[in-house]
Amino acid sequence: MPNTMPDLKELFYEAVRHHQAGRLTEAENLYRRILLIDPFFADALHLLGVLANQVGRHDIAVDLINKAIALNDQVPTFHCNLGNVLRDMGKLDEAVSSYRRAIACKENYPEAHYNLGNALKDQGKLDEAAASYRRAVDQKPDLVAAHNNLALVLKAQGKLDDAVASYRQALACKPDLAEAHNNLANALKDKGDLKDAVASYRQALVYKPEFAEAHYNLGIALKDIGIELKDSNKLREAVASYQMALVYNPDYAEAHYNLGLLLLLIGRYEEGWHEYEWRWRVKDFLSPRRDFRQPLWQGECLKGKRILLHAEQGLGDAIQFCRYVPLVAALGGQVVLEVPRSLKGLLKGSGIDHIVAKGDPLPPFDLHCPLLSLPKVFGTRVETIPATIPYLTAGPERVAFWRDRLPQSGFRVGIVWHGNPTYGGNHNRSIPLTCFAPLASIPGVRLICLQKNHGLDQLESLPSGMHVERLGQDYDDGDFADTAAVIKNIDLVISSCTSVVHLAGALGQPVWLPLAAFPHWVWLLERDDSPWYPGMRLFRQTSHGDWPGVFKHIAAELKSHLPPLSIK
Repeated sequence: MPNTMPDLKELFYEAVRHHQAGRLTEAENLYRRILLIDPFFADALHLLGVLANQVGRHDIAVDLINKAIALNDQVPTFHCNLGNVLRDMGKLDEAVSSYRRAIACKENYPEAHYNLGNALKDQGKLDEAAASYRRAVDQKPDLVAAHNNLALVLKAQGKLDDAVASYRQALACKPDLAEAHNNLANALKDKGDLKDAVASYRQALVYKPEFAEAHYNLGIALKDIGIELKDSNKLREAVASYQMALVYNPDYAEAHYNLGLLLLLIGRYEEGWHEYEWRWRVKDFLSPRRDFRQPLWQGECLKGKRILLHAEQGLGDAIQFCRYVPLVAALGGQVVLEVPRSLKGLLKGSGIDHIVAKGDPLPPFDLHCPLLSLPKVFGTRVETIPATIPYLTAGPERVAFWRDRLPQSGFRVGIVWHGNPTYGGNHNRSIPLTCFAPLASIPGVRLICLQKNHGLDQLESLPSGMHVERLGQDYDDGDFADTAAVIKNIDLVISSCTSVVHLAGALGQPVWLPLAAFPHWVWLLERDDSPWYPGMRLFRQTSHGDWPGVFKHIAAELKSHLPPLSIK
């Protein structure tokens, strides 16, 4: 009688061919057929587990691969693929153990070293991850993914030269790998090699024209070059690159948002406000979106309605954009304004009827709108910015209180040098206090500290001859009503790009702003004035990081503006 039992090895090889070709249903059916005949066929258990993981059935995958390991625990691929499943499940400690077991079975196993590196990277163990990636490429020099991920780790460690070298190794193995060109460009950009970064982004797009992330990153690099070189053509190219990213990924929130920031920076406000609304969908955006059940106001009639206007982002943003509150009130509705508690006292005296400190219970309302969405609602252009100054006032009693406590002689200059470090761009806007020293040396000038909280430690290490007067605990309580009252009693405010600049501008007081070469969008480009605060003066860096040059200019201007009788 002929043997009608199928050849299991032939069935297995056929299943593998289906699996490798992506015909998962056919492969699964054959693996299961094999296991019905021989439940102890370890290779079939293993690959059926791999297939289960591919379709998201992680628990089943773990069970199947563990059954294969129980039958033969010396097969390194079993342990390595179990590690892959566990890593996909987020069980990183168990994944690391599985990869190490695979390597114990077979030390010369570059894929296991690579996968171990991935799990260690996920755990934040960057030194160990880098060591695993290096072992992988030592054993298999053309393992492109290991070169690429080693470079990612080195970049995260700040070892940019080493990261660039590793990306170049990856590209030597596979010159048409668009992702590696993009990653190389990111490392070059971080090094400050913007020209080479642009070339690498463009190379990525040669190999993968639909690569939205590379278009987006190219836009960032071109924007930085355009600002640095004051090259409007590069800025237009940056806009086009962001727009190309959106052609290939219309829901790319970061591309929409950064396109909006750039359009606002170059004064294309009508387009910019529209793109700026994507800020809420950007991962880790500074302010969380407020999910009220009431609808977002988009300009419809307000008669008989109560609208909640709520502050977002920083204190300076609330001060700058509360100028829109009277415009909303003029449309016939009742306005409730929610602001950080430190601003409530300041805004109480500014004609706004109902102010709520953030965190306190809100009254009933029909509609809501974030403050920084109001320019879009009103169709604000640069030439139509509502800039009736002052639009904030200081309480007369607090003004009188501080009048008696401030120095009465000299030209009194209130200074702020440091922003809130929780803001991502704080390193760019904050200024070493010692940079103000040329102002302190001008006869008749008295520097008065308006700084609160962050950066006050710099007062302990001033250079010889520099003196900054502090205002004591009455000022340090964090209430902006007191800051406003002090500003009304002094001659000039010189502040880094912080809330105090906006406060002085909103009060209509003389204010000078030392500005980084890469400014916040509010200050536009190249201008030495601001349409948001008529009368404000901007002093821009001519090269990145050159605060001494800025303060040399400010000192010269201050000398020329001092009234003769103020110099004793």
